[in-house]
Amino acid sequence: MPSAFWIKPTLYSTLNIASATGIVFANKAVLSVYGFEFATALTLLHTLTTVLGMLLFCQLGVFVPKQIPTLQVTPLAASYVGYVVLNNLSLKLNTVGFYQISKICILPTLIAIEIALFGKYPSQKTLMAVALVCCGVALATATDQGLTTNFMGLLVGLSAVLVTAVYQVWVGSKQRELQTGSMQLLHQYTPLSALMLAVLVPMMEPIGLFDRSLNAHTLIGYTYSISSVTAIAISSVLGLLVSLSTFLVIGATSSLTYNIVGHFKTVTILAGGCLIFGDTMSVSKVSGVALAMVGIAWYSHVQFANLEHAQDKVVRPDIPEADSGHAQTAMR
Repeated sequence: MPSAFWIKPTLYSTLNIASATGIVFANKAVLSVYGFEFATALTLLHTLTTVLGMLLFCQLGVFVPKQIPTLQVTPLAASYVGYVVLNNLSLKLNTVGFYQISKICILPTLIAIEIALFGKYPSQKTLMAVALVCCGVALATATDQGLTTNFMGLLVGLSAVLVTAVYQVWVGSKQRELQTGSMQLLHQYTPLSALMLAVLVPMMEPIGLFDRSLNAHTLIGYTYSISSVTAIAISSVLGLLVSLSTFLVIGATSSLTYNIVGHFKTVTILAGGCLIFGDTMSVSKVSGVALAMVGIAWYSHVQFANLEHAQDKVVRPDIPEADSGHAQTAMR
């Protein structure tokens, strides 16, 4: 029945929207409201939770594990570390609104990387859609006074966009190269990422191991309350749910549906930033975000049309004329 057919996709999409928007607000609360200013340590906790979750999903038969040589996933593990750490730092230093608007820039950055590294030039319609996205982001951020006073936040935000784009390119290329699914790949590189983060935490953040004064600005000296620990635990679990729900949505529907769900998440996060954390949304910022969303929707439409055309060519290839003048029969 049609109604039954949409039950799973609806549930999976709801889970993805709730977890992806929830983790932004949870991380912002942990880093800013509760003053847990250790973004790298928070990333380590997220990654360890994901490692345990992948082991559990593997035992439950959600996916079949595949062994991959460590050297082949090391670059991916390193880019994952950079991507999550920089995004958490960006969320700590910037408003929720700027953080989400900067993530829209990942699309044009991805296209620029594919042109520079792989010589893949998109169609004219795709370039026009991306240009619209760039215009929207420029309009939304041009009047953001925080950009002129928070240079470090701007630098971290731009770095997060670049590293995230590289990470996404490598995820796609590694899946094709190693012939693995997203869950299989995540299962293989997250333990290595956790090991890298365990080395980075003492190097990048004050542990306070030999600080007898128990400075609140160290990991050991931080005042852990029930509410702050709960917030950290919630953000860690949400990180796992984001990975799982992304896999479920794409598996039950399509990447296009996932992109459409992403548009709704953007609007929800921007609205939540205003309502929960007091972000301001001027007319120009709202107009810029709306313009960027139109560009992303147009881009998704173009990509879907290209995919549909490619599938149609596979299902119904061009039928050459036979010598007798009758068309040959093409079998699927």
